[in-house]
Amino acid sequence: MPETTDPIVMAALAGVFGLLIGSFLNVVILRLPVMMERQWQRQCAEFAGTPEPEPEARFDLISPPSHCPGCGHRIRPWENIPVLGWLLLRGRCSSCSKPIPLRYPAVELATALLSMVVGWHYGLGWECLPALFLTWALIALSVIDYDHQLLPDSITLPMLWAGLLLGQLGLFAGPTDSVIGAAAGYLSLWSVYWLFRLLTGKEGMGHGDFKLLAMLGAWTGWQLLLPIILISSVIGAIVGTALILFRGRERGNPIPFGPYLAAAGWVTLLWGSTLVDGYLGMMGW
Repeated sequence: MPETTDPIVMAALAGVFGLLIGSFLNVVILRLPVMMERQWQRQCAEFAGTPEPEPEARFDLISPPSHCPGCGHRIRPWENIPVLGWLLLRGRCSSCSKPIPLRYPAVELATALLSMVVGWHYGLGWECLPALFLTWALIALSVIDYDHQLLPDSITLPMLWAGLLLGQLGLFAGPTDSVIGAAAGYLSLWSVYWLFRLLTGKEGMGHGDFKLLAMLGAWTGWQLLLPIILISSVIGAIVGTALILFRGRERGNPIPFGPYLAAAGWVTLLWGSTLVDGYLGMMGW
């Protein structure tokens, strides 16, 4: 096979696999926050010395099987085909006709498209598979943070360690750059958080944002942290202003920062060096 076809083949394979992963990400996005809440309830009961909540039916990423929340209809295999299943059902449950949110095929399609970009960018290189896993993790984190203003440690911390380990192998960032990137990523937002809190008495962001930027720093190295922060801030400012102007969102309402960090981190991982070199060239440096 000619070498020039490698990116095309990888993009196609990554896209198909991304559709399947997107279906699983929908499960993670829906169930992981509920699992976390139940765990917190048990921990609070144990800490307070009160009776723990009554045991509930098993609820995790595997059980119960996918079903309609309205009527309990168990999703059949053909109904669970990514994107196509939603189209065949015309966006409604086959049993009770309750609308199926557009988000489900949207997540699947977005996962497929972003996976195709990663496959095209890295081709058959060693970076492709880890970059795909990071992409999928960032999608899940973004939607969960948008819904619940949570960035689960069960996703960020394993991906942080994965970035550090890959750095030791010289992938994406060097060993030292990866470690410094993780530390600098965490400490930079931690410092901003405490400075803002001392000045205003309010919390400007959640601790999950510190861990997310540390995770991205481990993958990209400390040199690309500034572009990540700048890009995420610009995206956040644009989206936040649009929400206030066009959707009447109150200025005091918190806006999750995780999706903007995730988007900036993903762009920077793929094209960060090119963007920085282009900017420096434009400035004549």
